[in-house]
Amino acid sequence: MAERPTISWRNGIAEEERELAAGTLDPECACMAALFPEELLVATDEVLDVFEEALPRISEDGDERVFSVVERVVLALNAVNEAHGCAAFESDEREELCAYIDEALTEHGVML
Repeated sequence: MAERPTISWRNGIAEEERELAAGTLDPECACMAALFPEELLVATDEVLDVFEEALPRISEDGDERVFSVVERVVLALNAVNEAHGCAAFESDEREELCAYIDEALTEHGVML
């Protein structure tokens, strides 16, 4: 099953917290919590929830419907990015989100 990028981002935050607590990470090097504040993760998950709700029946729909679903999730993620100063999703995060969307679609029988 496709794994949401927010899962790995939360795991990264937790790992940094463990390393900070153990004293194995210099606090000046900790950046995950600042890069991925909880409100950003929640907003991203809300967008992905809507996207995932459309997936079970998507392979039965035509190409136009598939492209509409993809367009909606991309525009919604862009809105999340804009709400966070246009700095929430940099290149790496965008690549992760695109890979997730592609993998989720493939798992539901859509080949782009």
